[in-house]
Amino acid sequence: MPKKILVTGATGFIGSRLVRKLLAGNNSVYALVRKSSNLELFSDIADKINFVEGDVTVADSLRSAFDGMDHIYHSAGYTYMGGANGKAGLLHSINVEGTRNVMQAALDKQVNRVVHVSSITAVGISTKHGKPCDESSLWNFDGIGLLYAETKRQSEVEVKKAVEKGLDCVIVNPAFVFGAGDLNFNAGRLIKDVYHKKMPFYPLGGVCVVDVEIVVEAIIRAMEVGRTGERYILGGDNVTFKELADIISRVTGTRIFMMPLPYSVAKVLHNLLVVLHTKNRVSKLFNPTMFRVASEFLYFSSEKAVRELGMRTEPIEFSIRRAFEWYKKEGLL
Repeated sequence: MPKKILVTGATGFIGSRLVRKLLAGNNSVYALVRKSSNLELFSDIADKINFVEGDVTVADSLRSAFDGMDHIYHSAGYTYMGGANGKAGLLHSINVEGTRNVMQAALDKQVNRVVHVSSITAVGISTKHGKPCDESSLWNFDGIGLLYAETKRQSEVEVKKAVEKGLDCVIVNPAFVFGAGDLNFNAGRLIKDVYHKKMPFYPLGGVCVVDVEIVVEAIIRAMEVGRTGERYILGGDNVTFKELADIISRVTGTRIFMMPLPYSVAKVLHNLLVVLHTKNRVSKLFNPTMFRVASEFLYFSSEKAVRELGMRTEPIEFSIRRAFEWYKKEGLL
C-alpha cells in the first residue's frame, strides 16, 4: 500500500537528493518548505512533489504538516563548521530544538516511523593513530570547540528521549558527503578551491568521505530495515586531506602545490591574513575552528551499515568526478 512520506530539510543537499530518490517509488512524497525556501533545485520535478509549508523551529507548523504521514525523514539542520561567532542561537534552535519539535510532532501524530539524519560529528574523533570510530564510540568532540558537533550530539539525545516514549526512530550519521547537487558547496568547497588553486596548504588530519547517492540509498534502507533506536554510520573511504586534495587535483586536471600546515602555525597564519586583508585569497574553509577539526582524524567504520542496511561502497574518486562534472554543467565553477 502506498505511503505518505515527508522530508524535512528537503531543499538541502542530502534532503533534495533524498526527495528525488523517493520519487522513484510508488509513494506520495511531501517536502517541508518555508515561505522563504528556494525551490529552484526542484524545477524539473516540482509537479511530482507535494510541498507543505512548515518550519522545524515552529512546533505548531509541524503538527499540521505531519498529519496523516506514515514516514518522516528528518534531514533539516544547520551546518556551520566555524566557531560560535554569533551562530550559537541558530545552531541550537534548528539542530536541537528543531529535532525536539519533529520528534514530538511525530509522537503526537502517531507517525509510523522516523529516520533522523545526524552527523559523524555526533559520534566522535578517532584516537590511537586514526583508528576508525564506530557507533559505540564515546563522543569526544568537546575539546575541539565545534559548536555544530555539540548540537548534533544533543539532537540525538532528543531522538533517544522520543524513542523511550514509544517513537519508532532510527539514526543515521553521514560522513563528509560529496556529489552532484551540492549547490551550497558543503564538501564541494574543496573541489572548487582546489580547482581555483586557493588551497596552498592542507591540514594534517583526515576524514571519512562518501557519495551522496550512497547516503540517500542507505537512509531509505534505514527506514525499511534499520533497528529502532540504533545509529548507523554512513561513510566510505578514510583519507588524509593530502590524499583527498590529490584526488581532486587529478580529477579536475589542476596542478597545485600544497604545503602541510600544522594547526599551531595555521592559527598564526590566519591572523596574519586577516591583518593584511588577504584572507579571501585562500579557501573559506581556512578558519581556525575548521582547521582545528581538520587536524584530527575523523575516520569511521561503516561496517554496521554495510552489514545491516546493505549499504554499497565505491572509491570516492567516482563521486568527486560526478560532482565536478555537475558543477561544470551547471556553470557553478
